[in-house]
Amino acid sequence: MAITAMQNSPEVLAPCGSPQCVEAAVNCGCDAVYLGAQEFSARQGCVNFTAQQLKEAVQYCHTNGVMVYQAINTVVFDSQMKDVAQMLKQACDFGVDGIIVQDLGIIALAKELCPDMPLHASTQMTVHTVGGVKICERMGLCRVVAARELPLENITKLCATGTPIEVFVHGALCMSVSGQCYMSAMIGSRSANRGMCAQACRLPFSAAAGADRHDLSLKDMSYFGALDKLREAGVASLKIEGRMKRPEYAAAAVHSCRQALDGKEYDEELLKNVFSRGGFTSGYLFSKTGKEMFGVRTADDAQQTKEALPAIHELYRRPYKRFTVDMKIEAAVGERIVLSAESGDCTVTVSGDILQAADSRPTSAEEIKKCLAKLGGTAYEVGKTECVSDGAAFVSAAAVNKLRRKALEELDEKRLKNLTAEYTCGEFETLKDSKRKKRRQEIRVHLNSLKQLDSEIYDMAQMIILPIAELEQLDKIEDKMCAALPRFDLSEEQTTQRIERLRQRGLKHVLATNLAHFGLCEGLAIHGGFGLNVTNSRAAKMLQTLGARDITASPELTHAQMARLQTPLPLGCIACGKMPLMLTANCPVKAFSGCKNCTGHISDRTGRRFEIACRKEHGYVEILNSDTLWLADKLSDFDTLDFLDLLFFEEPPARIKQVIKAYIAGEAFTANGNMTRGLYYRGIQ
Repeated sequence: MAITAMQNSPEVLAPCGSPQCVEAAVNCGCDAVYLGAQEFSARQGCVNFTAQQLKEAVQYCHTNGVMVYQAINTVVFDSQMKDVAQMLKQACDFGVDGIIVQDLGIIALAKELCPDMPLHASTQMTVHTVGGVKICERMGLCRVVAARELPLENITKLCATGTPIEVFVHGALCMSVSGQCYMSAMIGSRSANRGMCAQACRLPFSAAAGADRHDLSLKDMSYFGALDKLREAGVASLKIEGRMKRPEYAAAAVHSCRQALDGKEYDEELLKNVFSRGGFTSGYLFSKTGKEMFGVRTADDAQQTKEALPAIHELYRRPYKRFTVDMKIEAAVGERIVLSAESGDCTVTVSGDILQAADSRPTSAEEIKKCLAKLGGTAYEVGKTECVSDGAAFVSAAAVNKLRRKALEELDEKRLKNLTAEYTCGEFETLKDSKRKKRRQEIRVHLNSLKQLDSEIYDMAQMIILPIAELEQLDKIEDKMCAALPRFDLSEEQTTQRIERLRQRGLKHVLATNLAHFGLCEGLAIHGGFGLNVTNSRAAKMLQTLGARDITASPELTHAQMARLQTPLPLGCIACGKMPLMLTANCPVKAFSGCKNCTGHISDRTGRRFEIACRKEHGYVEILNSDTLWLADKLSDFDTLDFLDLLFFEEPPARIKQVIKAYIAGEAFTANGNMTRGLYYRGIQ
């Protein structure tokens, strides 16, 4: 397969989970690599880099003209901020070219400590709309890694903002939108937002009848056949997923991407053999979701990988020819031999011994130029060569070779110096650690439908939160009512118009479920939802600067951690209901059963049922926990919070009133089904 070669090619960005992967990716022609240190990286399961290895990787990459982006893209706790500050300082010292971030608190910290360091919004920030890109600009981020689930049309809109957009073009697809998966954490305390995902979605789940199904496991993506469309859209960087994989994977993926961009054929079969889950998909890019996107890695796939690996070594055995060098040599009897070399914006001049007259036959200019052109084993290819000779000197091949090697070494040193940025870095200031004071807690009721609401519920709750479509059925919106905005939204323009119409009917409150909403809802009371993943005090402060009236803490915090969050904003937590574990743009029930035969749930291998909250109007669904979160009898542990979010899915008004009364009275769980305390006591890794 091949695409048409064009100018202004986007960056080829390679995943590197180990030093060996760096060499493989660079030798296959990548323009940049991304990697992580041994902490605060969203791929804690790979080898990652020690401080010394990171320093060496930056030097090696810059010598080869390759950029290095460091992923510090997990959420962190207040107790870890000092360590994060040290890692940021280290990145500055080493000359890293940019930091990939998820946590709003790390963004705030980086702006405090090293304001010149470029920051990239990780895909974990769930940025997928123009509004989201604009909020990233407001926070001072210079690049956005878009959500993987975007169609080409939406990618094009993001690129039109002028902010450089980075798009995943190859590698694994998570079932959940990145940054919005809590399944691994809830099942085994291994948080995807902390780089510890246990890949629960690869386990058996069934959305239809049949045994041994894997209806949450997607094939890997591959957009190499559509790179011309992404280039036309204005994508700045083509990102390959795979920091958990071997050097051979990085080599094959980078080589194929480079070939495709250069208008050459690439071997898709080799890519499949290196790693795939029954082939590849481009379903999200072309809005063709469904069961064709699902797949699992089989024993045959693993065997094909084993057989393919030896051949791939040849791809990265030699350096990629990424530089052209022009050389001019001057040779005259009685003078030192001089070589001038120019590559890009680097120019050097080196000299050798004083030349003697030839005893018999002088060395010809062509012989000298032939020696200059011997650039095998280097990243250089020969450009223009010139030899200015008096025609009388003897010039040995060894002398020319020595000069050539010295010139190339000095070109490398200059490039390393030119590409390694220098940053200023300030001192870290620890925030005061103190426990929040006890509060009187409000009750906020989240409903799916107006049918669940009656006057008694309205009177008991301090806020009623409903989907935007439900509020549109009302002629007048009461003061207590809050519009829950879509967590994933491919029609942001329409949502903006709907908000304005509701504002005219009296809407005063909105629940911001992604960062874009802070730009769409100015003038309204904006309440920050749980999906903003607030796990530290600086993140809370950042949301205040964006306009948040209050925030719901991350459900991955313990009650003790929430009690120590330092924020002037009112703080709450999800205290009841079936917690959304996944936000997915590809409904597994629709894919395998069809909407007409919707069962409304999926099941795991133990028979537990996970209900599906359908948000098809916005193009996504939420997979809810099988167990009901219940804290009514534990509220003394949460008495520093300002409000409690009670989530209701399909419960009738009678049950909702019963639950609210139980929370007012502090009663134990009495309903049918299993009860959970969530992560509020056991915490996460």
